[in-house]
Parts: sequence; structure tokens; C-alpha cells
Amino acid sequence: MNSEKIAFRMFLNTGCTEEYKNRHDAIWPELSALLKAAGVSDYSIFLDEENHLLFATLKRDIGHTMNTLSSHPVMQRWWRHMGDLMRTNADGSPVVYFLPCMFHMD
Repeated sequence: MNSEKIAFRMFLNTGCTEEYKNRHDAIWPELSALLKAAGVSDYSIFLDEENHLLFATLKRDIGHTMNTLSSHPVMQRWWRHMGDLMRTNADGSPVVYFLPCMFHMD
């Protein structure tokens, strides 16, 4: 196995669905490059509209450097850009709850 799949949830503020989608449709090339360089691929975010929950999945390489992303200026700028749309921590990062895998089928 060269990668692992993870899932997590985040919280979208009420009334921010369209703007959240618009901002991700125009994701910055430097952010995409940063994520790929950190070993992230196959990244998707889904919305549970009824509960305003964002459900994300991604693959990350074994040996990924995702844990260093929070200190990168591009990531910090993205968090500020998205902070008005979602629940965030004191440092501006989104509130994230990692989800354990209960079932997987290839």
C-alpha cells in the first residue's frame, strides 16, 4: 500500500453553501500544488445540506507531510479566505473531526 484513505467532517455555516462551492471551484493553483506536494490526492468534499456538515475524503501517501501544512503561508491564507464560511479554531483552521473507517470495498 502506497497510500491511505482518510475521512473527516467539518461544519459549514448556514447560508454559505453557494459561496463555499464558488470558492472551491476557484481553488488557488498554489494551494492545489501545496497539497499535492504534501502527498494529498483524490480529495473530495461532500455536503450534508440538512445538517450543514462537510464530509471530506482524501488519499495521502505513506510518508506524507500533511502535518506541516498548518504552518505554510498559503494554507494560512486559505483558512482566512474560508473562515467566514465555516466553524474554525482559534488559529483559523477549520474544526475537523476525523472519522474511523467502518467499511471499505474496492
